[in-house]
Amino acid sequence: MTPPFSVQTTPRFDRLLKKLTKHHRDLPDRFTEVVTILRSDPHNSTRRHPIKKLEGLPAGEGQFRLGLGRWRFRYDIWGDTVELNYCGLRREETYR
Repeated sequence: MTPPFSVQTTPRFDRLLKKLTKHHRDLPDRFTEVVTILRSDPHNSTRRHPIKKLEGLPAGEGQFRLGLGRWRFRYDIWGDTVELNYCGLRREETYR
């Protein structure tokens, strides 16, 4: 079994989380779920999580995306550290 990863947030992520939490009461629960998933399997080795490696993005801009319901979280992996860069709602015109 792989050792657990540490999960950190960027200042941008912290600002987005604080702003969105005011209007969406389910976000703190989703954030807790995201941290649990990313601590154990950020590369999605088990293929049990809705994680996608994004193409064409440089490191530092969120090369991976985790989608939970209508929420999207983007993150980078630096060794054994996961850095959360972005959280937001899925766009309304997606999947129409």
